[in-house]
Amino acid sequence: MAYITGEDLEYIRGEFQKLPRKVTLKLFREEGSPTGDLLVELMGELAAIEPGKVSLEIAGPTEAESVGIDKLPALVLQGDGEDYGVRFFGIPSGYEFASLLEAIRDVAAGQAELEEEVATKLAAVTKPVHIQVFVTPTCPYCPFAVRAAHRFAIASSSIQADMVMAPDFPELSERYEVMAVPTVVINDAVRFEGAIPEEEFAARVLEALKA
Repeated sequence: MAYITGEDLEYIRGEFQKLPRKVTLKLFREEGSPTGDLLVELMGELAAIEPGKVSLEIAGPTEAESVGIDKLPALVLQGDGEDYGVRFFGIPSGYEFASLLEAIRDVAAGQAELEEEVATKLAAVTKPVHIQVFVTPTCPYCPFAVRAAHRFAIASSSIQADMVMAPDFPELSERYEVMAVPTVVINDAVRFEGAIPEEEFAARVLEALKA
C-alpha cells in the first residue's frame, strides 16, 4: 500500500528537487518490529520520490549503539554525510510528517533560519545539550516545538534534538510524566509543556546548562 500519493507526492517531489545537497535518511530498527517495519516502508517511499536528492540507509541495533542511539526505531538525518543532531524516534506520522519534511530541507541547506537574538543565545552553548520533544500524531502544536528543537540542533553542534513519538515509547513517556504534548525535556534538568516562542525556548536551553 502506498502512503504518499496524489498531490502530496507531487508537492514533495517539487520540494525535493530544490534541495541544494543530498540528504541521507539513516534508519535504525530491530528486525521484526512492526513499528520499525512500517517506518522502513514509509521512508522507502519518501526516498524513492527523488533518489538523487534523498536516500535511505537501514541499519540494526548494533550500529545504533555505536552512534549513541539508545532506542528504536530511530531516524537520523545527514546532509552530505554530516550529522546535525536531528533525530526522530518512532514514526513521524500525522502532523509530524511535516516536521520531517522541514527538517530534510534544513539539513540539505546546512542551516536553519533563526532570529538574531535566538542565534546569539545558541552561540553561547558550548556544552552538550539533549532536547527531547514528546509528541503525538494528532497534536497540531507539537510541530512548532519539534521544529524549534531541530533548528537549534542545526545551528549548534553542541545540541542534539529528538522528536519522540510518545505512544511508541510508553515507558519513556511514563518516566518523564508526559501527561500532555508537546512535553519538552532538556538535559533531564528543565521540563516544560506547550509550544513556546523560540526565544523563550532558547532561554530554557541556557537554563538547563546552569542547572
